[in-house]
Amino acid sequence: MAKAEIVFATITGNNEDIADIIAENLEDQGLDVQVDEISQADVSDFEDADLCIVCPYTYDEGNLPDEGMDFFDDLQETDLSGKIYGVAGSGDTFYGEYYCTAVDEFSRVLKEAGAIQGAPDVKINLSPDTDEDLDTLDQFTDQLVAKLEE
Repeated sequence: MAKAEIVFATITGNNEDIADIIAENLEDQGLDVQVDEISQADVSDFEDADLCIVCPYTYDEGNLPDEGMDFFDDLQETDLSGKIYGVAGSGDTFYGEYYCTAVDEFSRVLKEAGAIQGAPDVKINLSPDTDEDLDTLDQFTDQLVAKLEE
């Protein structure tokens, strides 16, 4: 059974909701799923998984979550060759050019660590509570699973 590790950072609860939706979708497709808050996670959790997912928030003007900085830094020193990854996070379009930039940054370091992008990055405005958001997250998980099965 393929193993997925989902790591999230949240202030408002939106990214925990995103992580939970993704976890449920992956479990429905038969994956063994572990979900951890980013300050409680270790990069070695990704080394033990087939599928690595990060759900970060972007703070203020493009800053990464403070509680996720150690995880982010450790990712830059980790070899995730052959792992499939996905990044989905919420943000607030109010911040314009800084909207969900943490999603871009985590995606970049995962790719640099040798992981293979399994689905396009997902950026959700605020809470994942519209049908469109749920459809987007369904497609995201479907693409990740399909990439895993290649």
